[in-house]
Amino acid sequence: MAWILPVLVLYITAMLVIGWLFFKKTASPADFFIGGRRLGCWVAALSTYASDMSGWLVMGLVGAFYAYGTGRIWMAVGFALGSVLNWLLVARRLRRYSLTAKDSITIPEYLESRFRDSSHTLRIISAFFILFFFTLYTASGFVACGTFFSFIFGMDYHLALLAGVLVIVIYTSLGGFQAVCWTDLVQGILLLITVIGVPIIAVALLGGVTKVVSELPSPFLPAIPQDKPGSLAVSIISGLTYGLGYFGLPHILIRFMAAKNERAINRAALIAGAATVLTMGAVVIIGIIGAAMFPVAPDPEKVFILMIQKMFTGAGALLPIPLLGGIFFCGICSAVMSTADSQLIMTASVLLNDIHGTLVQNKGELKHVLRLSRLSVVAVSFLAYVIASDQSSALSFLASNAWSGFGSCFGALILLSLYWRRLTRSGAVAGILAGGLTVIIWDYIPLVRAAGGWMNPGEATGIYSLGPGFCMSLFCIYVTSMATRPPSGEIQREFELAAAPPLFEE
Repeated sequence: MAWILPVLVLYITAMLVIGWLFFKKTASPADFFIGGRRLGCWVAALSTYASDMSGWLVMGLVGAFYAYGTGRIWMAVGFALGSVLNWLLVARRLRRYSLTAKDSITIPEYLESRFRDSSHTLRIISAFFILFFFTLYTASGFVACGTFFSFIFGMDYHLALLAGVLVIVIYTSLGGFQAVCWTDLVQGILLLITVIGVPIIAVALLGGVTKVVSELPSPFLPAIPQDKPGSLAVSIISGLTYGLGYFGLPHILIRFMAAKNERAINRAALIAGAATVLTMGAVVIIGIIGAAMFPVAPDPEKVFILMIQKMFTGAGALLPIPLLGGIFFCGICSAVMSTADSQLIMTASVLLNDIHGTLVQNKGELKHVLRLSRLSVVAVSFLAYVIASDQSSALSFLASNAWSGFGSCFGALILLSLYWRRLTRSGAVAGILAGGLTVIIWDYIPLVRAAGGWMNPGEATGIYSLGPGFCMSLFCIYVTSMATRPPSGEIQREFELAAAPPLFEE
């Protein structure tokens, strides 16, 4: 602890300093929520990567591989494919279209401007679903934060949770989007070093790949997850389906909109894509090494933390270098904090810009709006803290639920809004409602009778709710759009303008 504590304190202090520096540079709501569209390629790439690779990755996904075997590998493949395709298909067009559509700074505002929805129906509905699922997602980040700090410092979970939340809230509310992105840049680098460095050192300390594989329990390497019913096809489809979630994640999409130009996006796509693919491969390996190193673990979601402790900092450590262990612990901490801050700033932007901005005509002076922006971060944090304060809250369940909700509500809609001119406002509304309600029914409503009682469709089939939700949204968008009047000539001309590449680079 003599080495670990100073390293973590230095890391947390650096995050707070970055928040304070950008506090002085935040002069408008656009600065606070989208950073004035000034993100360069490295900040855009690594902040996107860090905000994507959450505590659920290094704790939930590693724990899933540890507990259920390599049948979960299809999830890692789905995440890697989804991230790469999101950069290739969505990033450039969304930035261009969000500028064309009245310089929108949030996803609900972009959708309202895209369809000329003067009734604000589309904006309010999309804002509601974003608030609902982001509150769950933020709570999952807070659960990871509380779990991490309580384990490392031996603190009471609720005290650890409060300490972690306070740090995140302070630098997020001070510096807004730019502080979040620059802290995520640092945290992304730390995370990448950790997920690649730890398994390499672990394999060397354990005696090589052959030795690690020989220590695995016998049912560990099947292609079907041990906790899911169904065939190999069901496992593959459910795993790959996770990739669809990327097309609807507001905290990822907002970084595309915030890039300073399309050249920065092109470079960022290469950096973020490579980092994501490397990380997914590393997470699979970490889960395998964890199963070889710990035949029994009290909590699968703490396996990565236990691994670093056993290697570097615990009694009888394999390689007793506490300073190195402290750096790797910072990498786990960065995964926990980098997503929670992004979720907070996005939820606050929707709460203030889309709900308050729509319902309250007199928005007030600039300083008043900035003050409300910071207060909205605190308000959302409090609600997520209340959910996370229940220590029995399952990190992986909360995160998986939110991921499915975003992908189902907005994934198909964002793609079609960029590539299909015939899409209508009514089709967009139908898609959001159908996707969101399908996820709620699939995950929560017991409709299937089984031997042990009634089960929800997800439990009965083993199919992740994002697949049915995305498909239902896509179907309802198409049918409703074809059944209603085509978009106006003005909307179609704007679509052509946004679809065409710029004549001159910005």
